[in-house]
Amino acid sequence: MSRPSATLRTAVVWDVLRGALDQRAKLSGRTELDVLDTGGGTGNFAVPVARLGHRVTVVDPSPNALFALERRAAEAGVAERVRGVQGDVRGLFDVAERGGYDVVLCHGVLEYVDDPAEGLRNTVAALRPEGGTLSVLASGLGGAVLARALAGHFTEARHALTSPGGRWGDSDPMPRRFTPEQLTALVTGTGLEVISVHGVRVFADLVPGALVDTEPDALEALARLEATAAELPDFQSVASQLHVLAEVPPRATPGAPG
Repeated sequence: MSRPSATLRTAVVWDVLRGALDQRAKLSGRTELDVLDTGGGTGNFAVPVARLGHRVTVVDPSPNALFALERRAAEAGVAERVRGVQGDVRGLFDVAERGGYDVVLCHGVLEYVDDPAEGLRNTVAALRPEGGTLSVLASGLGGAVLARALAGHFTEARHALTSPGGRWGDSDPMPRRFTPEQLTALVTGTGLEVISVHGVRVFADLVPGALVDTEPDALEALARLEATAAELPDFQSVASQLHVLAEVPPRATPGAPG
């Protein structure tokens, strides 16, 4: 199975996403889907999605990232199925089609936009109104608090826990973090139906790399642990990232009971 690079960090998201792509293809009756990857950068997800046979449009503000995307797609033999355009979610429909995509990825975007709710509404508006799937990946508050505390930065951990944006200080490179409840509320606020929530990198960012590198089968065992913990709400609350999968709800049949 083709997975994105940095397997341990992306395995949970990729496994959920691949299943969602398969399900969307069955529901639509088409094997080749139109996928929009907002903030897709160098194609960490876009290229593997294209390798599954889908058409992917990547919107990213960085021309350097888009150049790397083009190179990566060519090396993977999917250049004809990957298109990169410069832009962002605020002006999304200057470069992308409204209501034109079966699946939309919004990975690593909501942390950086001025208004996450507005950015997510734009992203959702790119989905086909008759049916579409949204994949949202964003930084988790609990994982940052835990990481700062375990590093001995207790004041920063408390600051992250109590500040509105989940930042541990002025030098924190992350503009915003979310709890599972905050992220799912943003998604449901757009009118979509949440299908699943997963915690990503619950343990991977905390386990010493030397241990994983030297212990036999440690990497595989850690990946299995991550996959199991990802679905449990108690562990989602301390994950480094949160993944929410949602769908456009089915339209009510005219004349059907409300």
